[in-house]
Amino acid sequence: MVTVRADGGVGGSVATLQPTIRAYRPTDHRECRHLWAELTEEHQHLYPATPPVNGDPGAAFEEYLTRLDLSGMWVAEILGVGVVGMVGLILDGRGGQVEPLVVASARRGEGIGRALLEHVAEQARRRGLGQLSISPSARNLDAIRCLHAAGYDALARVTLSIDLHPGGQDWREGVDLHDQRFRY
Repeated sequence: MVTVRADGGVGGSVATLQPTIRAYRPTDHRECRHLWAELTEEHQHLYPATPPVNGDPGAAFEEYLTRLDLSGMWVAEILGVGVVGMVGLILDGRGGQVEPLVVASARRGEGIGRALLEHVAEQARRRGLGQLSISPSARNLDAIRCLHAAGYDALARVTLSIDLHPGGQDWREGVDLHDQRFRY
């Protein structure tokens, strides 16, 4: 956690800067597009054979904002710092899907992701949704551990892929599910 001393300096333990979770506003576009780019770049690092659209890692953010099934989007903002995270809720039948969940890499481990997850879960409850799902990348072990700790501990569905790239991607061996071996 970031703390602010009584003299205004960073450090000490006088007051902890907690993020405020609020609805996305058009004025958040630049910061959220940057977060989207971070997410895309992290995905590229995990799966190097997937280049960004037009070489711009933030390009798909505008397309995301036009989704008809987007039920809401919220940001985590820290006073004096700005937007440090975002989360969206996509309608999926009688349930919802968290897409995306992004916390600025410099702010991870501060509880911001957990606060965003709690907020989107409350919004899903208010909308009467019966289930909330999230689909992290299989190689993003930190995200999987964090999501499990936040209560996402039921496997609702599994997405399987066939690699159509010439020569294949650099898949890793080692995930078993129902006595079947999968690459990830």
